[in-house]
Amino acid sequence: MEISARFLYPAMPFIAWLVSGTLKYMVNRIRHGREANKLIGNGGFPSTHTSVVSSVTMLIGFDQGWGTPMFGLGVALTYIVMIDAVGIRRAVGENAKWINALTRESAAAVEAGLRERQGHTRLELLGGLAVGMLLAWAASPWLA
Repeated sequence: MEISARFLYPAMPFIAWLVSGTLKYMVNRIRHGREANKLIGNGGFPSTHTSVVSSVTMLIGFDQGWGTPMFGLGVALTYIVMIDAVGIRRAVGENAKWINALTRESAAAVEAGLRERQGHTRLELLGGLAVGMLLAWAASPWLA
């Protein structure tokens, strides 16, 4: 492994987070205008969690091979993150909507405060996967 590859592995998650977060903000800015600042965080297009994990998984594939135990472990971790994003975290967001609605009904002066955008749609998930894969592919020449 070349010296630059040693730095690429820990840098890749940060790069993926930065690129995915910037894209997410730009998409939110186009779709929601000034409200984009309030939408920073979980949920939205693309999935940052998926971008971060898939970028390292794909980097392992490019570097060590697609049939290696490390790549298999990375795929398993990526899959768990994706299931969590469209399943558990999405359900948490749906529950937050109900709780906020109940809060607004019972106390008109109190603003509901639970964040409703937690999980992702499948399209948002695929966007995060694409960002992670493209970043790893773009970085793969530095692995040689």
